[in-house]
Amino acid sequence: MLLSMTGYGKAEYIFADHKTIVELRSLNSKQLDLSLKTAPLFRDKELDLRNLVREPLERGKVDMIITTQPLDGTQMAAVSPVDWQALKAYAADFKAHAAELGLSADTLTPELLSTLFRLPGVVRESTASELSNEEWQLLQTAVRQALDRFLQFRAQEGAALQRMFEEKLSAIQNLLAEVEPFEKGRVEHIRENLLDNLELLSDKTKQAVDMNRLEQEMIYYLEKLDITEEKVRLTNHIRYFRECMDASGKGVGKQLGFVAQEMGREINTLGSKSNQSEMQILVVKMKDLLEQIKEQVLNVL
Repeated sequence: MLLSMTGYGKAEYIFADHKTIVELRSLNSKQLDLSLKTAPLFRDKELDLRNLVREPLERGKVDMIITTQPLDGTQMAAVSPVDWQALKAYAADFKAHAAELGLSADTLTPELLSTLFRLPGVVRESTASELSNEEWQLLQTAVRQALDRFLQFRAQEGAALQRMFEEKLSAIQNLLAEVEPFEKGRVEHIRENLLDNLELLSDKTKQAVDMNRLEQEMIYYLEKLDITEEKVRLTNHIRYFRECMDASGKGVGKQLGFVAQEMGREINTLGSKSNQSEMQILVVKMKDLLEQIKEQVLNVL
């Protein structure tokens, strides 16, 4: 069964005076790109948290976000992180020397305000209490729960992708079957056109034509337009694509991408050998279906 690289999982727990929320979300990526954003309380455990989820994630651009919320609304009024005394001192110093710098001391522009806030000591670093062993165990449990739900989400999305792939592959097979009637009539039509054009030549020219050589050239020309091999290879690629979808293990998405490329080569060759508008229309439809497959293959784990 296929797994999608798109996923989402969430879990939470309550400890002491706060609630902690763990979220995992991902999009497609060639490699594992894990971004971790945690509350200050859990900063020292970032490496452990990464190791906890790295192997099951395999691939994808993954964001793991861990936030805390106070249970008591009155606790939301925390100490301001801004040292207003330091900010006032910087502002007063700026006004005192503004004239020397050729600047206006009366206007506090957004750019100036942004610069003041970046000066040392204006914004205090957040302080966090020490993480207890009991809460660390709760956090690990919540991360595993979020990871389980995340993987379930990937499995559901993967099943939907597999159904879509099956529909597109069956449609390509049906279009390939529609090519066959045109293929048989096409060879006879080409042979008749060549013979009709030969009749337009003068009697003297026709007598000079080596009919054995002409027949050999016609056979060679018609063989170059034969699409039997392309049809066989395309059918085999479709069968292998299905086998890869049913297989388990890592790297299935990459395998499907390679097989889709091979399917594209065979369909392109069919198009180059199609000298009838009806066949070319069928080939264009196959290309459209294959492009839809290629687009979604990028989401397969």
